[in-house]
Amino acid sequence: MRIGVDLGGTTVKAALCMEDGSIVQKKSVPTRKGDPDGLCADMKRLALELCSGNGIRPETVSGIGIGVPGSLDKQNCRLIFGTNLGMNNVCFGEVFRPEFVCGVRLENDANCAAIGEAAAGAARQARSMVMLTLGTGVGGGIVIDGKLYAGCNDIAGELGHMVIRQGGEPCNCGRRGCLEAYASASALVRFAERALSAGRESLLSAQRGRLNAKMICDAVDAGDVLAQELFAEYCENLSCGLANVINIFQPECIVLGGGLAGYGKKLLEPLRRLTDAQTFRSDRKNTEIRLAALGNDAGLIGAAVL
Repeated sequence: MRIGVDLGGTTVKAALCMEDGSIVQKKSVPTRKGDPDGLCADMKRLALELCSGNGIRPETVSGIGIGVPGSLDKQNCRLIFGTNLGMNNVCFGEVFRPEFVCGVRLENDANCAAIGEAAAGAARQARSMVMLTLGTGVGGGIVIDGKLYAGCNDIAGELGHMVIRQGGEPCNCGRRGCLEAYASASALVRFAERALSAGRESLLSAQRGRLNAKMICDAVDAGDVLAQELFAEYCENLSCGLANVINIFQPECIVLGGGLAGYGKKLLEPLRRLTDAQTFRSDRKNTEIRLAALGNDAGLIGAAVL
């Protein structure tokens, strides 16, 4: 048995998993931001409760993985800089001792989601895949020949920070024109608020200042002209990033996760059409764009199978 932990800015989730990643049971508690000792205690408590509730002796657990946002020292299982958690320089290597004797692995949360989808989700049969998570930002994970590609410094996969428009919108990373500045859920909302401030008429006007991506998608379905324009431009921007990924890696599939992926086929169909027109293709086999299959469990499963 394995244990996966997903440290989020709002919730700490933990799951007891089989060796293949299938979840036996999961538990969660609110994240104690800015309290590393409390956070570590919660992680250990959740792991022990999962074991006791399923008749598992902690010493028989074969591995524990932790998915976390921020910059990491994976070799020493240390969170270096965790803005969303309100804490820095936290070591997780000894958190589960002495009850658990297995190794503990730390990995970026987007990479964990990619590993989860590759192991037990939409890319289960693929040897090479790329995952993009479309949420507040644009996260990425790359799996090549069945293994996570981390690069020479263990931080590869920041696909949201490829530039798709030189000198374009400012990005939180400090660059301009990044994919994240155009294809995240927060970017879609920002463009909508900007259009409303400029005087555009829309069903969205009633939600001005409180918009989220789902409201915009609902307005697209309702035939709102501004929402349809914003969504069409969003798809064009995202397809540029997807085409770049395909032309560089030619993976078997790209898996889309995160909140905006919940729009389903209405997102997938225009993206496939727009992306196909920008990629190098063959007569034999080409990259397929798919929707994530594991939802919010992808990071948990990926952490467990690290």
